[in-house]
Amino acid sequence: MDSIEKTIEVSWNHRVFFARGVFEPDNPLLRDLFVDNHDQQKVKVIVFVEEAVAEGNPSLTSQIKDWFDRHDDALSLVTSPVLMMGGERVKNSFFHVSEIHSRLDRHHIDRHSYVVAIGGGALLDMIGLAAATAHRGVRHVRIPTTTLSQNDSGVGVKNGINAFGKKNFIGTFAPPHAVVNDVTFLQSLPDRDKRAGFSEAVKVALIRDRDFFESLEADAAQLRDLQTPAVERLIYRCARLHLEHIANSGDPFEFGSARPLDFGHWSAHKLEQISDYRLRHGEAVAVGIALDTVYSGLIGLLDDRSVTRVLRLLTGMGLEIYAPELHHTDSDGERIVLRGLEEFREHLGGKLTITLLKAIGHGVNVHAMELPRVIEAMDLIRDRNHSAPQ
Repeated sequence: MDSIEKTIEVSWNHRVFFARGVFEPDNPLLRDLFVDNHDQQKVKVIVFVEEAVAEGNPSLTSQIKDWFDRHDDALSLVTSPVLMMGGERVKNSFFHVSEIHSRLDRHHIDRHSYVVAIGGGALLDMIGLAAATAHRGVRHVRIPTTTLSQNDSGVGVKNGINAFGKKNFIGTFAPPHAVVNDVTFLQSLPDRDKRAGFSEAVKVALIRDRDFFESLEADAAQLRDLQTPAVERLIYRCARLHLEHIANSGDPFEFGSARPLDFGHWSAHKLEQISDYRLRHGEAVAVGIALDTVYSGLIGLLDDRSVTRVLRLLTGMGLEIYAPELHHTDSDGERIVLRGLEEFREHLGGKLTITLLKAIGHGVNVHAMELPRVIEAMDLIRDRNHSAPQ
């Protein structure tokens, strides 16, 4: 039998910019990203804005139009900024992806044009999927507007929507052309959404960087009070660690069975669904981190002092470590959240691979979970939560 085999290598310069006021008239960052000096034609751009972001920044849409008017020698805003609903529900139907596709077709957005998404992680996931599948991929610029999307989901290479009751069942790996973290968008966020993103920083610190964990401990009170310098430090360092993992892990598109950046996520994804998305993603991740940390202690991987430090940091930042959905059962009396283990395995295929903690800053992979111990861990974090001072 004859065969032909070649190795194909594609390099990608994954860029995350940290900025203030990207739509201020004299800020050149976006123009520099959009304009290709080798092509003298005007560059077409379409901008999608999450409705909640526009409500929190009433002058944003006019500011965007004014900015493009100022740069109309090189850029063409093909239509007024398009407002879209955000939140996890925008990922629960393919309808919204089709709506984006329709607009890209209507305005003749091609592979040398740009799709700009301004919003939280759920909206970025959905629009990223639309951009990655129109013309087999059009240029996409993300402008995340939440703590969680600026430090985690918005700086990654994944796009997707939910289907069949499963998180991100439909999706792509498609790096954005660029990510622009504009800290000024955080100012209009509700306090709840500012804090929800802290859990992803705790996650990456726990599995990758003990020094970062200790800096979060030192900043915990400032983070709880949402002091801007501490929040900016958290976002920058967390985003950097995520990019380092994507660039250097050897598996940026998750061909293997391990998924260390999803520490605490097997239960978090299921908790979001069980709660009918009452829980923000970051809130569910905080509970998932607490669960897997306590479980790591119960099976002898992690010492008791470290378990206590992790739980104390989460609560000290203002995050909850327990959600009643952990104890929801089906008609057979089985914990519904435990279905998340099989769904987590199926999402990647292969054998179940869960990241647990051997030490703060040191994650390890296991391929089985002792269900009685998992249930014991759920009970323990419930009891700790109920006994904590209110």
